[in-house]
Amino acid sequence: MDVLTAKKLVIEAGERLVETGLIARTWGNVSCRVDDKTFVITPSGKPYIGLTPDDIVEVAINTLEWGGNVKPSSEKGIHAEVYKEHPEANFVIHTHQKVASAVSALSTGIEKVAGEAASLIGSVVHLGGYGLPGTKKLKKGVTSALKLSPSKAVIMAHHGALCFGKDSEEAFQVASSLEKVCTDYILDAAKSKLGLKSDNLDDFCSEIADKLTKSEKTVEIDNSMLYNSTCNRESGEIVFTNKADGSELTMELNGAASAIGESAEVMLAHKDIYEACPKFNNIIHNTSSEVVAVSRLGKTMKPLLDDFAQICGPTVKCAKTPEKAAKKIKNKNAVLIKDMGALCCGANEGDAQAVDMIMSKSGLTLLTSKVFGKTKAINPAEAWLMRIVYTLKYSKQAEK
Repeated sequence: MDVLTAKKLVIEAGERLVETGLIARTWGNVSCRVDDKTFVITPSGKPYIGLTPDDIVEVAINTLEWGGNVKPSSEKGIHAEVYKEHPEANFVIHTHQKVASAVSALSTGIEKVAGEAASLIGSVVHLGGYGLPGTKKLKKGVTSALKLSPSKAVIMAHHGALCFGKDSEEAFQVASSLEKVCTDYILDAAKSKLGLKSDNLDDFCSEIADKLTKSEKTVEIDNSMLYNSTCNRESGEIVFTNKADGSELTMELNGAASAIGESAEVMLAHKDIYEACPKFNNIIHNTSSEVVAVSRLGKTMKPLLDDFAQICGPTVKCAKTPEKAAKKIKNKNAVLIKDMGALCCGANEGDAQAVDMIMSKSGLTLLTSKVFGKTKAINPAEAWLMRIVYTLKYSKQAEK
């Protein structure tokens, strides 16, 4: 395959991954084999939408050498290992897909894959040992997993998944099938270990929260009382958008502490956060089944996934009431509110959406860990290191 064609295939795949929700912004990476000596891969820290062939980097499989002014993905080494170990593989995608990521925080991979998924992926999906993103330790863990079986997928501990195939279409099929396999794995374990009866992940989240809180009354969120918001610091106004019908309300940022109707308490929590954290201009109120279930537990979330530490913060605390949310958020990007989900904050809408997405995925991960027993969180020092690196480097690159 000629280099330009390979680069175009990578760009197309990156756009498709964003559209399908398997990756977002600068997370994950995509590569295509050119020949036995070379592959091309997405750049480090650049969003997938808007990439051009000049942004896609040519890398040597054996030496990882590359040329030009664009830096390749820091995970280029694990892609090279796939091409070395699997001569039939011509396309690799590293995703941060939701359900596989939830399984990545467990101590093992998927020990048995059955049915059509087995014929596509393989009979087992191994877990690659943990290492910080872009490190030799991560590469070593993934390489060891690749050598254990001919399966077309590896789950990367506390991180995501590595999927590959003969072409981009097969790699996509592997990633999609892996989500179904991981979903079944979680639900089957919930039934056998805890006696839950849920047949989908939304019901699973509610049922396990019921069990953990010893409450049979599932909390129902009324989105007509909740809002997302944008703060315009030049005009001194906060614009609230109703989550149910899209209607808007406006409040002065530094004006009197008043709001409209029964939703006043939560709206004022937005206002308090904007006043306490000048870096935030957008807030999304996450009421996904996963995050609402976690908020019912009333406890601090610890990092079970790398991107939680990077994007949300090394921990996310839970406020007992909305008026205490601003005091709990401090230098993080999210705060849980007991029984009400979470407020996800960012400097702009894209940043807030990223936090929103990661909170949902991390919520599912935490609840999944409760099924399989105690799961070890990422080391606090490593969590802080990832947070600092992301804040100072990758988030700025994503804005370019």
